[in-house]
Amino acid sequence: MPHYPATALGTAEDILRRAGAVPEHTHFPTVDELHQRLEDVRAEHPELITVERIGTSRLGEPIRLYHVGTGSRSALIVGAVHPNEPIGSLTIVHLVEQLVHDEAFRDGLDTAWHIIPCADPDGTRLNEGWFGDPADRERYAREFFRPAPDEQVEWTFPFDYKTAYFDAMMPETQALARAIDSTRPDLYVPLHNSEGGGAYFYLSRAVPALYPLLHQVTASCDVPLHVGEPEGAHFTVLDQAIYEMGTLEDAYDWTEAQGFDPYPPGSAGDASTSYASKYGALSLIAELPQFSDPSADDTTPTDTLYRDALRRSGEQLVETGELLTALLARVDSRVRMDTALLRAARAFSPMAVTAGESNIARADAEGDRPATVAELASLDGLVDLHRLRWGGMLRRALRAEVDAGIAAPTVRGAAADAEQLFTGWLRDASAGRSSVPLPLSRVVGVQYGAILAAHAHLEHR
Repeated sequence: MPHYPATALGTAEDILRRAGAVPEHTHFPTVDELHQRLEDVRAEHPELITVERIGTSRLGEPIRLYHVGTGSRSALIVGAVHPNEPIGSLTIVHLVEQLVHDEAFRDGLDTAWHIIPCADPDGTRLNEGWFGDPADRERYAREFFRPAPDEQVEWTFPFDYKTAYFDAMMPETQALARAIDSTRPDLYVPLHNSEGGGAYFYLSRAVPALYPLLHQVTASCDVPLHVGEPEGAHFTVLDQAIYEMGTLEDAYDWTEAQGFDPYPPGSAGDASTSYASKYGALSLIAELPQFSDPSADDTTPTDTLYRDALRRSGEQLVETGELLTALLARVDSRVRMDTALLRAARAFSPMAVTAGESNIARADAEGDRPATVAELASLDGLVDLHRLRWGGMLRRALRAEVDAGIAAPTVRGAAADAEQLFTGWLRDASAGRSSVPLPLSRVVGVQYGAILAAHAHLEHR
């Protein structure tokens, strides 16, 4: 275990060295493996680590909160707020091991660290089919799961604004809220990761002194920055690939101003970062890609107009959503298994149409500027994402009925059609994709380094 001089703690040099010292990994831990890993460390250092049960998942899994170290500040780190984003599980293990094995590091941070290793164990188990070989992109697509919006721990906090109202907090969300209330974090980090492209970051407030260090950490680990399309056109850009996360009210108003329904059926609630804001927390989200795209940070202009690229992607997204919703309509009265996979496919398929219509509307308002290489890549990647995620989950849901021997003929036919549609989309995406899997040590290094960088820029309260 590497040790660094206490005097270097918090400096850019120290943070970069620590980010670059993450060991190699070949797979993501399952829920059981993750908890066992932390329990092993706790058994070795019972004087440094304590644990408490803060809740129970909908299927009966315990949700645990670990405590490491003491200090004048509080940091809360949470894994699996989205169960399809497991980079954070390795980040958590590395952080805990560093804290317990390096006394100077632990004491120098002057912080009580609170860690939820897995906020959504039920959803995470539905992704474990690809955890053993995350470099296999086809396996990833076939075994992928992301909960419907109103079943996501990250997005089911209470929300009441204009026509929007949400109060259906899941047990997992209540557990996370309990952790936030009890730890009152100065630094709050829900651990996320993206799928492809480059790294990007969200901050709950502007911290200009932090931006160069986030860029340095990313570059030092040889991970590209994402400079293509942001996840949402309404986000405030703080610096290259760094955004202010804003509020759900901001997103509501922006969507309403575009002429779209700001709170359609199936919408969820507020984010955990909004809930943590009542304690003045600096919230950080470090989105790290599992797969690298050499186009992610290429700002070279192309021969394609940006508005044409927006319109093309919008039309493809609308077509994708319409195909999936038509498949669902064929079987809706005949499916018997109310699974999380089916609920997610029902929720997300029409959202592909909405996303497409939004891109088309934006295209109509654009001028004649050329699209960059990065923008074209991210728009194409967005289409692939909608097709493979929602199509893949629908395929899995229908296949489960067939495999259980309870599928009506209509469902069996739709399952075959879903498989054919998904396989075609997978083939198209693979043919046009130039990305390669990133070494896990590098993306974990960036996420770990970003936590240390944000910590180094906490205001003393």
